[in-house]
Amino acid sequence: MYIHVGEDLNIRAKDIIAILDKGCVNSSNLVEEFLEQHKEKLVNLSKNPFKSVVITNDKVYLSPISSGTLKKRSNQKEMQELL
Repeated sequence: MYIHVGEDLNIRAKDIIAILDKGCVNSSNLVEEFLEQHKEKLVNLSKNPFKSVVITNDKVYLSPISSGTLKKRSNQKEMQELL
């Protein structure tokens, strides 16, 4: 199962470690520090300010898609696999 996270990029759902909301990033010093430490792995998919952060083992993506929408997409894909 793949989840579209922005631009033309689809990521395998099992490769996603976490999806963080932009509000979480702005309000947490720990998340800001994490992003700073992993800036060589950072991929900005958003031409405008990002709405969420998608963390995988290899990369950290700044996505223009909200965390709620990404969650819904992952749930929809799981339901389709059950059918």
